[in-house]
Amino acid sequence: MPIGSAINSTDASSDVFILLGIPGLEAAHIWISIPLCAMYIIALFGNTGVLVLTLVERSLQQPMYLFLSMLAISDLILSSTTVPKMLLMLWFKAGEISFAACLTQMFFVHAVFALESAILLAMAFDRYVAICHPLRYRAVVTKPLAGRIGVASMLRSVCVGLPFVWFLKRLPYCGHHIVHHTYCEHMGITRLACADITVITVYGSIVTFLAIGLDVIFIAVSYTLILRAIFRLPSKDARLKALRTCSSHLCVILIFYIPAFFSFLSHCSGRHVPRHIHILLTNLYVLVPPTLNPIIYRVKTQPIWARVLKTFDPQRRSP
Repeated sequence: MPIGSAINSTDASSDVFILLGIPGLEAAHIWISIPLCAMYIIALFGNTGVLVLTLVERSLQQPMYLFLSMLAISDLILSSTTVPKMLLMLWFKAGEISFAACLTQMFFVHAVFALESAILLAMAFDRYVAICHPLRYRAVVTKPLAGRIGVASMLRSVCVGLPFVWFLKRLPYCGHHIVHHTYCEHMGITRLACADITVITVYGSIVTFLAIGLDVIFIAVSYTLILRAIFRLPSKDARLKALRTCSSHLCVILIFYIPAFFSFLSHCSGRHVPRHIHILLTNLYVLVPPTLNPIIYRVKTQPIWARVLKTFDPQRRSP
């Protein structure tokens, strides 16, 4: 159904929203969709490959790689709940989305973001113990501990995401169904409400600080201690080896938090940031980490890379 008729139809009540994509760049939607589609395909194959390799290779079934598997699963969920609908909208102007589907998409975006942040914090703890207390590493960082951290991270992410759904389901929208975005995010929906949105705005700010902000602080503290321990090592080779073990995780942290930071700043800046710039930033926020994470870990984490080469090059197999 065309967008215009969907808006004017009496059937387009509060249970139907319309995603418009990127305002001002409608003529370039097809061209914008090409890199987005390519990134999504890379994210699908890359993260699925990491999961399969971790499952089939017993030597990779260690806490560090279990955290990596959790990261791959969250990346698959984040990209797959947003990009397919985004591409349909950009290619075929199929922007209609039910209110329930919109809330579901929004829940997964925010819950998975909190989940990834918690996993990155867990990986920072893993690196801290490995470098600062190497003799105690196997006793402290165990598979059961990794499992408990994973369960706790998932519970926290659900607790972060559900209140957004609860608040938004109770807001009146007074016939405002046009979402100027490529997917459903809570501020884009909240601003359509014809009611006071102070509570949900304050909640969003509190969650950002208590969940994500504290994760960032603890990660920063972990790496401060890690770097202090590294630079106290007696030899240059030992320092370089220790830095290499952290380099992939540091890259993933920057790739994850930098787009989210700029997206948050563009929200705070309001009218000072053009809408199409904000939307492009939020697209990077859901696509860049899932695309680059498996690439970084395949290159930097030698056991995974060796397993890939061993699988595709029979001459590398052990006799």
